[in-house]
Amino acid sequence: MSQDPHASPDIFWFLPTSGDTRYLGTSDFGRAPTNAYMRQIAVTAEELGYDGLLIPTGSSCLDPWVVASSLVPVTQRIKLLVALRTSLGAPVSSARQAATLDQALGGRLLLNVVPGGDATELEADGIFLAHDERYAYADEFLTIWRRLLAGEAVDFDGKYFKVKQGRNFFPPVQKPHPPLYFGGSSDAAHDLAARQVDAYLTWGEPPAAVAEKFADIRRRAAQQGRQVRLGVRLHVIVRETNEEAWADAERLISKLTDEDIARAQAGYARMDSVGQSRMAALHGGRRDRLEVAPNLWAGVGRG
Repeated sequence: MSQDPHASPDIFWFLPTSGDTRYLGTSDFGRAPTNAYMRQIAVTAEELGYDGLLIPTGSSCLDPWVVASSLVPVTQRIKLLVALRTSLGAPVSSARQAATLDQALGGRLLLNVVPGGDATELEADGIFLAHDERYAYADEFLTIWRRLLAGEAVDFDGKYFKVKQGRNFFPPVQKPHPPLYFGGSSDAAHDLAARQVDAYLTWGEPPAAVAEKFADIRRRAAQQGRQVRLGVRLHVIVRETNEEAWADAERLISKLTDEDIARAQAGYARMDSVGQSRMAALHGGRRDRLEVAPNLWAGVGRG
């Protein structure tokens, strides 16, 4: 996550706020996402030296802001990357939330901007915006949000938001605001990254595809007079030998049936997410095409 090729990367853990499973695609071996379990994972990740925790969002997840707040008294060093779902909130109240949580964390808040995802899930939450509209909506949201946290009195009259003399009276610890992380593969997403965010994350695509995306983000950001940090979101399987790692990878999907895979692929096909479409196309649901590059395995995205 650094522009300096010699700097050590930031390594984050993932907080399973929708529950934990031993095998992908099943709930038979699950562990409920209780607050006590979330705290246990957070404390353990901090003690092991991880730099941060990703706290996801979605209809099947615990609320990420409440979860992050519950971790304030049990953590001291680890950063919390909290999902900021722009389509579900208002920028003024969101700015206050972010400033307040950053104060409580002593400057350890990071925000993962999520404009959309699954259109069906968004409709269930009352959001009926087309794909590119969600990014236009997020662009206005973040324009207001960033100005508020920089200490400005904001007047704004846009397509989606209208604000008159908006203020945030209690500033965050981090200046001008807690860093904004973001991932997306469409043209609209790349434009948003170039204009608004501090760090761009891609999913684990083959190296040539990742290099192409990074070059495009750098080019678009440069046109805005900006630089954006770059990173990759990967699930890492580490064992003593390659053979043990591959065996554990296969074990993770050992409970998935062909019917499970077909249902998952059909679900991905219904989504308007370009990133999800790119990931699904890497293997097409086939078990014999999961190694999409040397030691890069796409099995996590199958079920």
